[in-house]
Amino acid sequence: MGSLKEKLAAFNWSGVSEDMHRKGFALIPGILSAEQCELLKSGYHRTEGYRKTVVMERHRFGLGEYKYFDYPLPDVIDEIRGNAYPFLAPMANEWMEALNIDRRFPPVHAEFLEECHHKGQLKPTPLILKYGKGGFNTLHQDLYGEVYFPFQLVLFLDEYGKDYSGGEFVMTEQVPRAQSKAIVLKPGKGDMLVFTTNFRPVKGSRGYYRAAMKHGVSEVLSGERHTLGIIFHDALS
Repeated sequence: MGSLKEKLAAFNWSGVSEDMHRKGFALIPGILSAEQCELLKSGYHRTEGYRKTVVMERHRFGLGEYKYFDYPLPDVIDEIRGNAYPFLAPMANEWMEALNIDRRFPPVHAEFLEECHHKGQLKPTPLILKYGKGGFNTLHQDLYGEVYFPFQLVLFLDEYGKDYSGGEFVMTEQVPRAQSKAIVLKPGKGDMLVFTTNFRPVKGSRGYYRAAMKHGVSEVLSGERHTLGIIFHDALS
């Protein structure tokens, strides 16, 4: 099966880049094994290893619960975060250049985290989310401070149509002077989705412009749905 580092290195990242430029998201299948998915889920009810639990309805975020991991991160999360970033940073820099944004991202994730920490963003942001029947997540963007990376990851820990129904991953894209576009995805167990944190560049008649994007989860109709979210920037709190 190979290590996570080997799996990530072997993937067609030029294809990911094309999808990101064209759609603002890209699917990488089969990154996690079924065993890795079950191990992450089985640790959800433990108290150690997490820094914060959020009950969504208390904050009007939706209906469900999620937990932020604490440092040191579990090996599987640390491996994905550190080994996916070098493939994504060049794409992020292309986006910044296309939009004439004076921002460039370093080639190594540890260097990017140093920038976060310099701005007081010290808290880890990877999280595991759990939804039961009726659960959902409102449309949002995961920005935790002045420093943020324009891409993030979500890994699906259950099988759509078997472990749960409903609960589709939803994104919206706001095109200037037009109605929002909705995107609905149903990745499989172990699949990893790369998507934009905030916006994507879209080429118009006068060059590139920003199309704002948000993401959320539709209502779960049955079963339980778990996902692992990996955000590359750290948070203020």
